[in-house]
Amino acid sequence: VKKSNLKSYSNVFGEKLTKLAENDEKIVAITAAMMSGTGLKIFNNKFSNRFFDVGIAEQHAVTMAAGMATEHFKPYVAIYSTFLQRAYDQVIHDVVIQKLPVKFMMDRAGLVGADGATHSGSFDLAYLLCLPNIVVMAPSNENELALMVYTASKYNEGPIFCRYPRGEAAGVQIQDKLVSLEIGKGKIIKKGKKIAILSLGSRLTDVIEVHDSLKKDGYDITIADARFAKPIDKSLVKNLYLNHDALLFVEEGSVGGFSSQCLNYLSSKNLLGQKPTLVKCLTLPDFFQDQGSQKEQLMEAKLDKNGILHEVKKIISILNILPKVENKIG
Repeated sequence: VKKSNLKSYSNVFGEKLTKLAENDEKIVAITAAMMSGTGLKIFNNKFSNRFFDVGIAEQHAVTMAAGMATEHFKPYVAIYSTFLQRAYDQVIHDVVIQKLPVKFMMDRAGLVGADGATHSGSFDLAYLLCLPNIVVMAPSNENELALMVYTASKYNEGPIFCRYPRGEAAGVQIQDKLVSLEIGKGKIIKKGKKIAILSLGSRLTDVIEVHDSLKKDGYDITIADARFAKPIDKSLVKNLYLNHDALLFVEEGSVGGFSSQCLNYLSSKNLLGQKPTLVKCLTLPDFFQDQGSQKEQLMEAKLDKNGILHEVKKIISILNILPKVENKIG
């Protein structure tokens, strides 16, 4: 058994929330029989009077958080992505419609490995992004997660969600001074030409490796970190689409999620078809994946480094023959 010195995303969340709670007595934490799994053990050890484990009752956890938000507390609800599905009615009726500033931390978003289909956080993007009045964040590494935990503490205009994966973080240094992120703003990581990849969440590490691999072969592609699944960075999406010959969306979620929202935006603004930009979406497959390691599941979903690299090489091949086809037609 190999031991790693890297912290898990869950532990990063627990540590940062505990640190914030030292200076903000309004912060409370709620979970549904997932204290250790969500990294809240450290919070409970220090602030047991502000920690609430409601047992296997996700619906009650959400409604309890809604009530606390009306009393000007800052409730963080830490629940696995797959189990937040059980409280979808409460999310909509008790929180979202009332625009209450509940902070949802969705652990285990994406593939989870040996726990299999019952625990995979495959659908949260699809079932949340259709809701008005919300913010949905997805960190690409542990520093981004720390910034998003802090951002959530300062956001009071409505519900805010943060989805992050199971397991080890990326090994990125967490900055000492946390700042609030600008809501709905992504960022360019690598600036290139011809092909752009817009990644949401922790797939960014593999996307950057794909970039580095292709750069050795003379291909320089643009890499962007979406940061927010809602509101999407419309300016970023528009510029990536209009200024590249191909745009690839990468997300560890089901069809109907982030990339669907981006395509809907491009369509609504009559941008699709303005120029012959090739658009591809890499999402989880349309079936329940069996148990396996996270690495094996990502490989099966073609969302690992090799799967993304294969897709980009296919795009490069298509772009190379497009001019010939156009000349022939002309």
